[in-house]
Amino acid sequence: MIKASNITKSFGSLQVLKGVDLQIAEKEIVTITGASGAGKTTLLQILGTLDKADSGIIEINGVNINKLNSNSLSEFRNRTIGFVFQFHQLMPEFSAVENVMMPALISGESFKSAEIKAKKLLDFLQLSHRLQHRPAELSGGEKQRVAVARALINTPKVIFADEPSGSLDSKNKAELHRLFLDLRDNFNLTILIVTHDRELSSFADRNLVMSDGMFV
Repeated sequence: MIKASNITKSFGSLQVLKGVDLQIAEKEIVTITGASGAGKTTLLQILGTLDKADSGIIEINGVNINKLNSNSLSEFRNRTIGFVFQFHQLMPEFSAVENVMMPALISGESFKSAEIKAKKLLDFLQLSHRLQHRPAELSGGEKQRVAVARALINTPKVIFADEPSGSLDSKNKAELHRLFLDLRDNFNLTILIVTHDRELSSFADRNLVMSDGMFV
């Protein structure tokens, strides 16, 4: 599902990624751990097409993303990739269901169709009683589940998660860990997670350790 070859990235004179190679199979859950500054998040952003590598080749679901122009890349990202971030990135002025609907509306789906999908996902994530609540009215665990629903709305092939349990208490962390396994099985997802959470990495099919811009 994901294949990256010889990925390099520098910021000025600082080389952050030093020829990274990575392959992840369909429906595999992989975590990347390592010290802060090792290059984990930079790699995740490049694989997720949010940033560009200086060199290297990336294929996702058989598509060479290096060959896509800006518009095609945006469309590919919207339809193929879902993102879950540490601090949710929910829009405070919108309700839970409206936040979940946003990627579908951006992709051109009708309001009614997007709303139906969003409500089904929130129901699956046990948030049907929170549809009209805004982020400020939700707990940390509820916000993260809304963010997960938003990541799923366009039926992606891949989920990229950056420290998804970083802002959660121990109870909500455990629930999120189980949720990733359920998502993989129910939605046929491939999931790549950057984390410092050793317990989360123990749930994964594989854990890769990054140090100084390379996998150990």
